[in-house]
Amino acid sequence: MSENRSSRLNRILDLLVEEIEERMQMRERPPAGASEALPSPDEPRAVETPVPSMVPPTGPAKAGESPTEPSEPEPELPPMVAGSSHAARLMTRLAVGLLAAVVLINIPFNRYGTTLATAMPDSATLVIRDGLVVKEEDDEQIYVYRGERFRWISSLDAFEHFGFTWGDVHIVEDGFLDRFEMGTPLHVLLKCVSSPHIYRLEGGEKRWIRDIQTFEAEGHVWDDVRFVTCDYLRDLPDGETIPPGSGPPPQP
Repeated sequence: MSENRSSRLNRILDLLVEEIEERMQMRERPPAGASEALPSPDEPRAVETPVPSMVPPTGPAKAGESPTEPSEPEPELPPMVAGSSHAARLMTRLAVGLLAAVVLINIPFNRYGTTLATAMPDSATLVIRDGLVVKEEDDEQIYVYRGERFRWISSLDAFEHFGFTWGDVHIVEDGFLDRFEMGTPLHVLLKCVSSPHIYRLEGGEKRWIRDIQTFEAEGHVWDDVRFVTCDYLRDLPDGETIPPGSGPPPQP
């Protein structure tokens, strides 16, 4: 399959190069009518009068010597254009191929705007640093590297709340994350202004966090809290409380 694609690409490049060369040759041709006009047969031709030579005669050649003949100029050799033409053809082909490759790898192929430039596995060249966002090829879960650990981003709301974009996501090979220690998941916490209660969003459900001690014990900080309307919170189904078994969750 790859050989067919390669040969097809080669044919396309050849056609493009031939078209460019043909256009260059057309530009180098002299315009029509630029050649010298031939004299009309009806027009009288000027008779050229021979001009006597100003060079004194050398006299008769001596015995055994041939008469001196004027030397003719050596013909100029045509320029060696074959090598330059081949190099120009090769450079044109490389330029067209590079342009086509740049265009192809930057065309988004899904609704998130992901391109081949960001979707190709690049774990060999990744720099492991805080803020690095990765996703394995056959896994939908997305992780961010924070505090020397990879943390799972638990929801799309959390993904957007923490300011990530799909252009930040690096696709890595399956099993890449097995080499690293996992940290606590990265959740988004929801709260409305008129209610003191804080909820954690997981799997489309809101989980009530019982008190501030539990809030801190779970590793949350106030930057994790996202303010929404109370109506939005009420419309979300209730999940298990944090910690579990804390009774019926209060409504905002």
